[in-house]
Amino acid sequence: MNDDSQLNGPPAVPAGSTDGSATDPATVFAALADIVYRGSSAEEIYTAICNAAVLVVPHCDHASLMLMRHGKPVTVAASDDIARVVDDIERATGEGPCLDAITSEAAQLEADFRTPTQWPAMARGVLNRTPVRGAMGFRLNVDDQKVGALNLFTDKPGVFDTDSASKAIILTAFTAVTVAAVMNGQEASTLRDGLESNREIGKAIGLIMALHDVSGDEAFALLRKSSQDLNVKIADLAASVVHRHSKGLKR
Repeated sequence: MNDDSQLNGPPAVPAGSTDGSATDPATVFAALADIVYRGSSAEEIYTAICNAAVLVVPHCDHASLMLMRHGKPVTVAASDDIARVVDDIERATGEGPCLDAITSEAAQLEADFRTPTQWPAMARGVLNRTPVRGAMGFRLNVDDQKVGALNLFTDKPGVFDTDSASKAIILTAFTAVTVAAVMNGQEASTLRDGLESNREIGKAIGLIMALHDVSGDEAFALLRKSSQDLNVKIADLAASVVHRHSKGLKR
């Protein structure tokens, strides 16, 4: 991908291919940062984030972004109409992983809506009205406020796993900074710096989760404690963790 056309429109390279492969995250994030840097509208930026999810998260076929508006979750962008329908079903039934993600500290995962689920009414609606068979929801925090959730959906049952979640965590960190900047009216250059540092934090969290078999919250707590113990900025420490891991892979 040499430009950001896949982010501005429907993804040309679906992540939900037969092998569950995804486009190189670094390439997608670079295109996403360019869209933000150009000072695009909030709607364009949010849509690009949803399209990026389909490109970088393994097995993700549809994605949406919910933000709280006047106390209610509103879908502000989606990769396609299917994602919007799933959001509508969650709001209509009052249950689902995406709604729970907004209020819960932990990411919410439903690997297979065909099996017994903690969200039965939502599952029935999804199975009857969409091809979606699995979903993940990740909370967005801005200034310690729960402002919304990044929602990811797959058409294949049982394929969302730790690898999918780790990629999604990186994008969620990206998204949180973007939403904060849009809400606060930050300059594009300031936002781009924030996106770059949070991308490294997201990568580091994903690595710590994989290496130590811990949750995203536990991985962030470990990173933050190390940052405090070493008296190093958390973004700088995250970049160091990612760099050391990359060097180890090249040996």
